[in-house]
Amino acid sequence: MVEAAKGRGARSNATGRYEPEAVEAFDDGWTDQDAEAAPLRTTLTPETARTIVARNTSPDIGFDRSINPYKGCEHGCIYCYARPSHAWMGLSPGLDFESRLFFKPGAAGLLEQELCKPRYVCKRIHIGGNTDPYQPVERELKSTRSILEVLQRFNHPFSIITKSVLITRDVDILGPMGREGLASAFVSITTLDRKLARAMEPRASTPTKRLEAIARLADAGVPVGVGFAPVIPGLNDHELEAILEAAAKAGATTAMYVTLRLPLEIKDLFREWLADARPDRAARVMSLVRQTRGGKDYDADWSQRMKGTGPVAELIGTRFRAAVKRYGLDAPRHLLDETKFRVPASARKQMDLFDAA
Repeated sequence: MVEAAKGRGARSNATGRYEPEAVEAFDDGWTDQDAEAAPLRTTLTPETARTIVARNTSPDIGFDRSINPYKGCEHGCIYCYARPSHAWMGLSPGLDFESRLFFKPGAAGLLEQELCKPRYVCKRIHIGGNTDPYQPVERELKSTRSILEVLQRFNHPFSIITKSVLITRDVDILGPMGREGLASAFVSITTLDRKLARAMEPRASTPTKRLEAIARLADAGVPVGVGFAPVIPGLNDHELEAILEAAAKAGATTAMYVTLRLPLEIKDLFREWLADARPDRAARVMSLVRQTRGGKDYDADWSQRMKGTGPVAELIGTRFRAAVKRYGLDAPRHLLDETKFRVPASARKQMDLFDAA
């Protein structure tokens, strides 16, 4: 049995797929079984970056540009589709992903430079498309906060998604921008079962706190939706209606869902976690997951990777559509106003000085 590190999601730290040599931990019989393992500390590394806005052309993603203030995510969600990206840096998508984090110290300045470019065309920027912009380290670093401040100064529309009640810290920005049609938010809730949430998303806000975040955002005038993502057949899918109902009562006006995705290393990490955290249902969950992916653990085809295919996936979709209609979550997706974008005079002067230097 693999033991979980306290407050962490992954059960192992397998070498990234690009490394020439693989390292695997094993018990050689000399380890003191009664000794308490040292806690796994989170490390933060500043990253030198030339740009802050990432662009994509994926046809199944509803935005073409995004900002991710952090690489890696301390929330430790075992199912996180961003985990494989840590292998690009020679690190493990396992425990490294949730404990070895990277941030861009000059994020706000990079964004301001981008928005000041003469040929820049304003379109909605999505914040948090890869890792959570409000993970615990944001309390001290305030990188996400600095990005929102720039977007507010430029009247630039943005959407944001999180699992953290920390988003409510920034209602002084989100509220006014939401009321002006410049901001919208999604809060992801995967379960109302606090015990399951603790095991599956160990450092994210509790389900109750996430519902509180929806309520506070809605009260502030922010158009807010709920994301039931991921739907894990046999594990949390039975909560679909209850989660959407609770979110609607809290103030959400729209909803979305994504079926569990297990690309690359995630399939092994998730299987390992499932065998440890839910051994009684591990085999059934994986069987149902494969039934949504044509008999495989995962199918990356753009036409179906978000929702899956087959009877199990179709039933989830049918239930979702019925629930959003029942609870009034079928309002049209809030369109953000791209016509209010302006480069403030103060930013123009600053860029002129920069160019002159």
